[in-house]
Amino acid sequence: MSDRTAGRIVVVTGTGTGVGKTVVTAALAAVALAGGLRAAVLKPAQTGVGPDEPGDADVIAGLVPGITVRELARYPDPLAPATAARRAGQAPVTPDDAAAAARELARDHDLVLVEGAGGLLVRFDDDGGTLADVARSLGAPVVVVAAAGLGTLNHTGLTVEALHARGLVCAGVVVGEWPDTPDLAARCNLADLPATTGVPLLGALPAGLGAATPDGFGTVAWHTLGAMPLGRWQDAGS
Repeated sequence: MSDRTAGRIVVVTGTGTGVGKTVVTAALAAVALAGGLRAAVLKPAQTGVGPDEPGDADVIAGLVPGITVRELARYPDPLAPATAARRAGQAPVTPDDAAAAARELARDHDLVLVEGAGGLLVRFDDDGGTLADVARSLGAPVVVVAAAGLGTLNHTGLTVEALHARGLVCAGVVVGEWPDTPDLAARCNLADLPATTGVPLLGALPAGLGAATPDGFGTVAWHTLGAMPLGRWQDAGS
């Protein structure tokens, strides 16, 4: 069932690991802040980092000063959250936990971005809960972060198809790391991704953007993603 605050919550997933999901989440947050929205980012489960190491939420906070970030749990092994939690002897973060935290943040923010771990169907817990379940609980649209090169049409198409099969809305695709010198496959994918998936390509962020200064990061985020998603989320959150 759709939550009443779901119009202010957007879920961000990837077609896999290492496609630039955290930088895209930060870019979406930067666009929101630049447009005058109170924005927050929720990272339900962080894996592969120790207690004193910076996680994805810390990276986003550094790139987007003024953003609210919240991390629910972290596990040291670089594995799926369910497996990492089990190996660490810690309780997993369930989809219900993540949805409740997102709703709580939405009470005080115009936009909440929920960044998953890995791909859409990576398990949060041993009961089989996934990021798709979080999105379904919230009635939230999902942004898919994709790679630029060969193979991305299949991976992205499968992810969007999985969303649609679950009755979820895909708000669009963002290429997370556009190379400085794109090859033929990458160049063709810019046109082929919308045709293959049936959803819009919202933009392609340049590789290495995560090393930019906050000012530079915000400028590139706005130039790349612009006000198109911002306008949709303002309307949804009003």
